[in-house]
Amino acid sequence: MPGRTMRSAVVLGSAALLAFGVAGCQQQSQSSGGGGSTAEASDLKIVEQIPIDQNGAEVKPPAGSTPVDPAGDGKATCPPVSLAMAGALTGADAALGVNIKNGVQMAVDAHNAANPGCQVQLKTFDTEGDPQKATQVAPQIVDDAFTIGLIGPAFSGETKATGQIFDQAGLAATTASATNVTLSEQGWKTFFRGLSNDGVQGQSVANYLKNNLGYKKVCVVDDSTDYGLGLAKVVRDTLAGVADASCNISVKKGDKDFSAAVNQVKGVSPDAVFYSGYYAEAAPFVQQLRDGGFTGTFASADGTKDPEFVKQAGEASKDAILSCPCSPATGDFAKNYKEKFGQDAGTYSLEGYDLGTIMLKGIDSGKITRADLLDFVRNYQGQGVARHYQWTDTGELTDAMVWIYKVQ
Repeated sequence: MPGRTMRSAVVLGSAALLAFGVAGCQQQSQSSGGGGSTAEASDLKIVEQIPIDQNGAEVKPPAGSTPVDPAGDGKATCPPVSLAMAGALTGADAALGVNIKNGVQMAVDAHNAANPGCQVQLKTFDTEGDPQKATQVAPQIVDDAFTIGLIGPAFSGETKATGQIFDQAGLAATTASATNVTLSEQGWKTFFRGLSNDGVQGQSVANYLKNNLGYKKVCVVDDSTDYGLGLAKVVRDTLAGVADASCNISVKKGDKDFSAAVNQVKGVSPDAVFYSGYYAEAAPFVQQLRDGGFTGTFASADGTKDPEFVKQAGEASKDAILSCPCSPATGDFAKNYKEKFGQDAGTYSLEGYDLGTIMLKGIDSGKITRADLLDFVRNYQGQGVARHYQWTDTGELTDAMVWIYKVQ
């Protein structure tokens, strides 16, 4: 789930149906804690709202141009090469990783179908979203001589834990979803973030709550992960006095009993609770908040913005505000994705598709070594389905967007 700088327009977004990839649909999530009914019994969806800037004000989305097609001209030739995708493909937060994998797979399949002379293999690696597991997976990726580029890792903690490994191997590592601000400050020359970071996202959503919605008191709760802590710090700093110091709360990834946090929130009666973490914990947390009598706004960010949150939290998720630097899937991409995978495109599916496409374009242009493909990505400029891609020396996009959605 981001210094830097990007002045990005945050697009409170929309994806109406973007019901982001239920990529984890195989994963039966349990609704823990709280007795909210499942969303399967309702028609709740994550729906786009408005685009905003970093002051929380509505803006007009930038007009896009024709995106690069992974199929190219169909004339590409290349020796056997592969791209790797690394992220959570199993575990509590697998939906987000599977969304990315599916997006990359769409790009690779479209490329290979159009280019019989250049068949690129996609190799997937399951990190379970765990930094320790990711450090065991990373050597497998870099030791494969055929692998010349990586989409991943997906989460900030695992990206931080493995960045040096990929940097030393000279392997271009493009993340579709890791948003912790400090990742681009590590001195890695192979790191490229395919979306805006939490410095942008946190400031934008905090100002939206404060300036647009006019909230005067917000409790900020983080999950103690690299992602959750980093985002929460930006949100708290931006909210300033609106972030009530008496309910700055830290919980733990994997927690299911949030009674202590709920009691702390109830004692303050805030206008909103902002949860900085992932959907596996956000769902039982919001259920327990509602069961405990909290009637204010529940807000969260990209780690929560997945249909699994709605599915697990049920009616308790209604009216939740979710920010995300991910773009909504619409048009042909949304249609083709659903036809291929039998479900709507999910959070970061577009980013995975675009980053895969960029690497495939490099391969088609003859960049078939790690060094050459790295140089290609570093100097790349082009329009994707989600946004325009061009990177700074630290691997941040020169122009990025954030979106915010609402459960309704």
